[in-house]
Amino acid sequence: MNAKKYIKYLLSVEDYSFSLEEIAGKTDGNGTSLKFELLRLAEKGEIINLRKGFYLIITPRYSSAQKLPIQLYCEKLFTFLERNYYVALFSAAKFYGAGHQQIQRDYIVTERPKFNDISKNNFDIRFFTTSKWSEKNIQIKKSDAGIFKISGPALTIADLIHHQSKLGGINRVFSVVEELTEELKEPDLLELLKWYPSKSTLQRFGFLLEELGISKNFQDIIYDSLKPVKIFPVLLSPKSDEKPGAVNNKWKVDVNVKLESDL
Repeated sequence: MNAKKYIKYLLSVEDYSFSLEEIAGKTDGNGTSLKFELLRLAEKGEIINLRKGFYLIITPRYSSAQKLPIQLYCEKLFTFLERNYYVALFSAAKFYGAGHQQIQRDYIVTERPKFNDISKNNFDIRFFTTSKWSEKNIQIKKSDAGIFKISGPALTIADLIHHQSKLGGINRVFSVVEELTEELKEPDLLELLKWYPSKSTLQRFGFLLEELGISKNFQDIIYDSLKPVKIFPVLLSPKSDEKPGAVNNKWKVDVNVKLESDL
């Protein structure tokens, strides 16, 4: 079997990616001839070498975009990379209907150390890491290619707030957070509060729920979780050259930016 036939087989079982090691074990070409064959297929736009040793198959359905949806290959990619992951931030928000902004970039959270971002052809993948990896608040969803892991609504909101500075600021994430609150469920939130390490993020989370007038119950759940620990004033929008001043709310959040939702 040559590489083209094996790729055709993969597509027949709705598998849209493969590693060099995998295809080498399934085909009859030697290392050099296989690499030349893969290079020719890449030049035709039929596959793309996303990361060293890992390829994506560009099907006719996605040939015009020259890009695959992240859910079709992320599980296999991170099995290949031997790293825990979840689809996160704006990419996760889209799966919960909070995608009114057309985000072309894909976002993934992984364990440390951080991967280099991928910017190749039409693929734009940004990687984030977390200081404390937890399997909690991560959901398993199904795609045409099998399962993939994605942050639940509570973790997605927390991550958006926590990484706001790298995502364009609090107002860029504010409207997405507002939409995500429609998907927020009490068990999901309670689970998050059992392990989530950043108290300042939880302060901002509670503050934003109050500003949006979202479920007094959710607000109380977060506030009660913060009672046993000493919390300090934090800026709503963290800035390296600014420290929080006087605060006049129970969350001890210094509102240093005017909140504006584009909904």
